[in-house]
Amino acid sequence: MTRRQIHITEFDKRRLEELIAVADQFGNKERNDLSALAGEVQRAKTVTSNEIPPNVVTMNSKVRLRDMDSSEELMYTLTFPIDADVSIGAISVLAPIGTALLGYAEGDVIDWPVPDGVRHIRIEEVLYQPEAAGDFHL
Repeated sequence: MTRRQIHITEFDKRRLEELIAVADQFGNKERNDLSALAGEVQRAKTVTSNEIPPNVVTMNSKVRLRDMDSSEELMYTLTFPIDADVSIGAISVLAPIGTALLGYAEGDVIDWPVPDGVRHIRIEEVLYQPEAAGDFHL
């Protein structure tokens, strides 16, 4: 997959940078998940909450995904680590799939590293995006 420009809201960027900074303060500088997230946040184009297209995955967005190899359908809500609960489909932005989803849009195909290789996942639909719903506090 070619890496294309991703978008992140100013609000999400601020909160994600705080998460990374707090983790760094507690000696977690060498964690791959934090490094991956920091890289994505740094390369993202930052926009206001009003400017983010409604089909882009932001924090607290609920998405419907399709595994391109198995055709399996998945539904996840992208959350901060404290709210993550895989049993209800709430995945952390620090999980590889969470970091991979951030800032991409409907129709994009992302690579999800898993223990036995890489899964190719297409974002079928953003079912809920806080900014599109006017929930700017989430």
